[in-house]
Amino acid sequence: MNPQQPAPVCMRHPDRPTGLSCTRCGRPACHECLRPASVGQHCVDCLRAGQRNAPQVRTLAAAAAPRVKIPYVTYALIAVNVLVFGATAAQSRDLLDNYRGSALFLDWVMYPPAVASGDWVRVLGSGFLHYGPIHLLLNMFALYVVGRDIELVLGRARYLAVYLVSLLGGSAAVMVFSQDSLTAGASGAVYGTFGAVTVILIRLRQNANSMLILIGINVFISFSLPGISLWGHLGGLAAGTLATLGMVFLPGWLKARTPQAAQLVGWVSLAALALVSVGVIGAASVSLTG
Repeated sequence: MNPQQPAPVCMRHPDRPTGLSCTRCGRPACHECLRPASVGQHCVDCLRAGQRNAPQVRTLAAAAAPRVKIPYVTYALIAVNVLVFGATAAQSRDLLDNYRGSALFLDWVMYPPAVASGDWVRVLGSGFLHYGPIHLLLNMFALYVVGRDIELVLGRARYLAVYLVSLLGGSAAVMVFSQDSLTAGASGAVYGTFGAVTVILIRLRQNANSMLILIGINVFISFSLPGISLWGHLGGLAAGTLATLGMVFLPGWLKARTPQAAQLVGWVSLAALALVSVGVIGAASVSLTG
């Protein structure tokens, strides 16, 4: 009689006998070390090897696509705006007129003469302030709708860069064209995301008419209603549009041959646009103090 052959054991857990095996490499494995596949089941080692050999999925801006499709940056921006609004409402003890009696609002609101005197925190800080809950809700709803898609298409870092550059562009326009105003709100950055979505749709050869109509309606409202920062909106729109053009079109225009080269072109164009905005703010500051 032949002695009974010992049962095979899992390749990763020698203390576990198993009758299962990987259909790719054939090695025995327990149920915890196997994953369903289109044909049979693969062990975790074969899955990792397949993922390493698979082509890298990239965003429209040539960056590595995030594995987790959750728009963390959009949610974080909304959270920061809500928290800042809560802080101003607590300081003013008034939910509707949160700008009255709030030291944070007074320190961050965009007022060009104050920026010219050295309060540069207002350039970006004003983009996280809002005049009342309706102002906040409108901006955050728009950011929620468009920001999630932009973040997944461009990647988190580039999306955040477009948002911040849009804020800078809005502040630069206010410094030049609206020097006596008190400006606050994420509207400049939101308008920048509108421009970003439009550029992305054109790059993907999709119909961008709906976004163009939306932008046209919002610009018309900015022209028509008093108390709305027209130049903050237009500056943010221009900056967000140009920033996205630099990331998704400029590498092709310059014939960047590798993803790394395309990424470099995109980042350089973003940095150049940010420097131009800062330069405009600086020049306007000099003219105000001169």
